[in-house]
Amino acid sequence: MTPSTSLASSNLFKPIKVGKVELKNRLVFAPTTRYRASKDFVPTDSMLKYYEQRAENNGGLLTAEATYVDFNFGLYPFTPMIKTPAQVAAWAKIIEAVHKQGSYFSIQLWHLGRAADPKFNKEKGVPFVAPSAIYLDQDSEKAAREAGNELRELTIPEIEAIVKEFAAAAKRAIHEAKADFIELHSAHGYLLDQFIQPNINKRTDKYGGSIENRARLVLEVVDACIEAVGAEHVGIRLSPYAKFQGSEGVDSEINPIASFGYILSELEKRARDGNRLAYVSVVEPRVSGNVDSNDQRKFDTSWIREIWKGILFRAGGYLKENEQSLEHDVNQDDRTLIGVSRYYTSNPDLVERLKKGLSLTPYDRSRFYNHSSNDGYLTWPKYGEDEEKYKAVLDVEPKALA
Repeated sequence: MTPSTSLASSNLFKPIKVGKVELKNRLVFAPTTRYRASKDFVPTDSMLKYYEQRAENNGGLLTAEATYVDFNFGLYPFTPMIKTPAQVAAWAKIIEAVHKQGSYFSIQLWHLGRAADPKFNKEKGVPFVAPSAIYLDQDSEKAAREAGNELRELTIPEIEAIVKEFAAAAKRAIHEAKADFIELHSAHGYLLDQFIQPNINKRTDKYGGSIENRARLVLEVVDACIEAVGAEHVGIRLSPYAKFQGSEGVDSEINPIASFGYILSELEKRARDGNRLAYVSVVEPRVSGNVDSNDQRKFDTSWIREIWKGILFRAGGYLKENEQSLEHDVNQDDRTLIGVSRYYTSNPDLVERLKKGLSLTPYDRSRFYNHSSNDGYLTWPKYGEDEEKYKAVLDVEPKALA
């Protein structure tokens, strides 16, 4: 793929202040799960190299893959956590490497809820929980019953503990690992998003029913993190239009403009009271979870910018073939960041390529999640480099940093 023109003169390459940090450009590496952590959920040497490569000659923001707050937040194999001293120390090494390259770092924090693997969680002694005992699908229900780890509704004390754990993880990320931001993963059918969705959350207590009640948990987590580390260090990701892992997007019984408009209004209210979040990240309708959306309808997302007046981080399909919306969207105002993930995987020097109008290396989805190898992870050359240069790391297994 070859960009039609250099984007050097666009807003993409103008500096912008986010929180207390001044980024040199507005291209963000969006959070991208790649399963290269250790079996103990510790970030690895391969992860350090991966982020360091993408921080070089960048000066912008890199967002870490989704990272667990605690062992009981639901688990997938070979994904990172920021709970134990070893995990925090490993993240600190990665962030130090990124900072040495002159770039900045955000750690995305998540809870899987009903999207977790019930069998793997049973093996780890982790309960299978959700806002309500409504399974994601028949396969999840079958796996849960066979594992003896059936889905159950979270209790209010457990919800209160989740809020405290998010805040504690924010402190570990900002104060110990020295990240510039944390990003709350409230998108794509994971726990915080599950509470927002009316077809998933059927609670009858203060966390269910009305829009205000369904949004209560995510806003409580936001407030707890603001108190823990300051609003300028907190971001949040939302996916109003995504039909993924049971979220129904625009086909929800309550239009996402109503549900997410309320959430954004509450975030803007906090901003007016002196607690403006560093950024709000919104997934564009073009993408649904980890794939492109097949929905051919056109959606007007201007309401998001009308409600939220702070930094808006937009991601989703911006570098698809013949996609011309990136330059239009980043030039639309002076507060938009553009997120890219798939093409950032196969183009470690993506910033330079877009700046100079150089061709992009196509990504290979089949190599995204190979946890035991660096193939498709550390083997992508910069523009003009020989691919042979990275052959030595091809089958080297990632090792825990601490």
